[in-house]
Amino acid sequence: MRILIADSGSTKCDWQLLDESGKEIGEFHTMGFNPYFHTADLVEEVMGANADVQKIASDITHVFFYGAGSSSEELCGIIQEGLQRVFAGASVVVDHDLVGAAFSTYDGRPGITCIIGTGSNSCHFDGNEVHEEVPALAYILGDEASGSWHGKKLLAARLYHRLPAEVAADFDATYGYSKSDIIDKVYREPDPNVFLASFMTFIGKHKEQPLFQTWLKEGFGSFLDVHVKCFSNWTSEPVHFIGSVAYHFQDELRAVCEAEGITVGAIIKKPIDGLASYHLKHILPALQS
Repeated sequence: MRILIADSGSTKCDWQLLDESGKEIGEFHTMGFNPYFHTADLVEEVMGANADVQKIASDITHVFFYGAGSSSEELCGIIQEGLQRVFAGASVVVDHDLVGAAFSTYDGRPGITCIIGTGSNSCHFDGNEVHEEVPALAYILGDEASGSWHGKKLLAARLYHRLPAEVAADFDATYGYSKSDIIDKVYREPDPNVFLASFMTFIGKHKEQPLFQTWLKEGFGSFLDVHVKCFSNWTSEPVHFIGSVAYHFQDELRAVCEAEGITVGAIIKKPIDGLASYHLKHILPALQS
């Protein structure tokens, strides 16, 4: 038995290989697969060309993939089809990254789990059922506090000439984008959400700027209002956070949560290790029985 577990955001996918005893025997990384933007053909192409995958594909018996955008049977089917072509002899299960996030942060107690990375979302997990109260509306209508949300703020401020002079100069020196370049990448080229989120590194570099502090507080506040306070038990259960934005800006996140009376649980950058532990405790025994 060889079990392959994947946690995929829109930007990057982490893969971990377990043997029948639950021991980790390998890991690798690929681009992230999001069925809103990617096809089964692309999944097959990228995975089939990966040297790590080529070495293990015929040995894999089970694939568990948890990914951004895989929020319906139809969308999950896109990723599942691509993976099934590569891992022809395996049982392939595809589910939402929210489910993976809930599994990875589960400590035996009911709680709310949030993702704030390239995109953002939330769910409640009681140990048996993963419940989503409000939908994720992606980078145009939603994704509050996410990398794409902040990227839009930054690019609009640059194009509107509203950045402090020294920040604007550093932006131009770092990226060299013209207005036309930005418009093309946002409106005409693939994966605009990933492009927008890529500017979180720059925001992190200048995060002490009052303007950026305002955005961070506004973004986290909006996220909590929409994606945490929608649950009736938001004041009585821990709220966990996963994702690069939550992790790298956790001081600002914790401050906003404290002001709102929210009990912060775990804040982790990537859920893959917690996912492996969950499968070892709860999934693997069923597979072996």
